[in-house]
Amino acid sequence: MKSLKASGHVLADSASQIKTLHDEVFENLHLPLFEQKLEAASLFPLKAIRTTTMQINVGKMCNQICKHCHVDAGPDRKEIMTRHTMQQCLDTLTNSEITTVDLTGGAPEMNPDFRWFVQQLTALGKHIIVRCNLTIIVANPKYHDLPDFFKEHGVEVVSSLPFYNADKTDRQRGKGVFADSVKALRMLNARGYGVEGSGLILNLVYNPNGAFMPAPQQGLERQFKKALLDEFGIVFNELFAITNIPVSRYLDYLISSGNYDGYMEKLVNAFNPVAATGVMCRSMVSVGWDGLLYDCDFNQMLDMEFAPEYNHISRYNQELIDHREILTGQHCYGCTAGAGSSCGGNTI
Repeated sequence: MKSLKASGHVLADSASQIKTLHDEVFENLHLPLFEQKLEAASLFPLKAIRTTTMQINVGKMCNQICKHCHVDAGPDRKEIMTRHTMQQCLDTLTNSEITTVDLTGGAPEMNPDFRWFVQQLTALGKHIIVRCNLTIIVANPKYHDLPDFFKEHGVEVVSSLPFYNADKTDRQRGKGVFADSVKALRMLNARGYGVEGSGLILNLVYNPNGAFMPAPQQGLERQFKKALLDEFGIVFNELFAITNIPVSRYLDYLISSGNYDGYMEKLVNAFNPVAATGVMCRSMVSVGWDGLLYDCDFNQMLDMEFAPEYNHISRYNQELIDHREILTGQHCYGCTAGAGSSCGGNTI
C-alpha cells in the first residue's frame, strides 16, 4: 500500500480535499457550513487564547501506512524536519511561556535528529509529549532502547491503539500491528510507564474503525483497561477518544465506502458549542516539518497556514498568534461534535 501522494491520488492535493469538503453535499442535505454554526452560537470568528502548547510535526516518514491517517504518512514520505528548523523552534521556545511541546509525525522517532531535539527540549525545561505508534519500538533494533530514552527524559508517551484486540487494530493499521503494539506496551510498562506512582505517563488513543463517532471516553477507558490488564497484563494512565477528522486517507475512505454524506451529517447534527469553546487550536500552535505555522495538525494537512507576516517559525510572533482568528472549515465539525475531540481526547 502506498500513500495517497505516492499513488498520485487526487486527494493528496489539499485544495482538492477542501473542495470536496465544500461540495454540493451540504447544499443537497441542507446542512449549515461550519462558520454558520459558529455564528449561530456567537462564536464566530473563533479566536485564539494564550498559547501553552507547541505541536511539532518532525516529518511524515512512518514505518506504517494506516488506513485512517490524516497525515498520509508512510515509508514513502520523505518530508523530514531539519536540525536547522528544529533549532529555530528551540530559539522560539527559549524564555517562552509555552510549557508543552508535542512531537508528532509520521513516526517522529524516525527523524535522524529526534533524540537530539528531545535532549535540547529537556534542557529548556519543557514538558515533552511524543506521539509514538508503538510498533516503531520493535521495528528495528536501533529503536529498542526508546523506552529507556523516554524514561531518561521524562517524556509523556501517547500511543494510538485502535482497539484492545488484534482484529480491529490490524484492520485499521496493518497485519501484525496489534501483536507488535502489545510487545512495545510491555516494554514501556517494564520501565514504569503507566504504572501507578511512577510519574511516567503512558496514554492511549482510540479512534473508531468505521464511519461513526467514538463512544463515551470514560466507558471506553474502563473497557480498554480491563481487557488489556486481563489479557496481556498491560496498564496505562488514560485513554483519549478521538473523532476521525474527514481529511486525507480518512476522507478517501468515507468517499470510497459510500459513507461521506452520512458521516458529515452525523458530525453536523452533533455540533456542540460547549465543545467548540474548548478546541485545542485556541491554545496551541502547530509547526509543520518545514517550519510553517498552523492552527492545528488538521489545518496543517490542508495547508491552511497563518498569515504571511507570521506564518513561519522564523517569523514567530507570540502577540499576533495569541490574538489571531482561527481558520476553520467543514473538517472542524469533527473536533466540535458531541463531547468534542482533541489530541488530548474530549474537550468537555
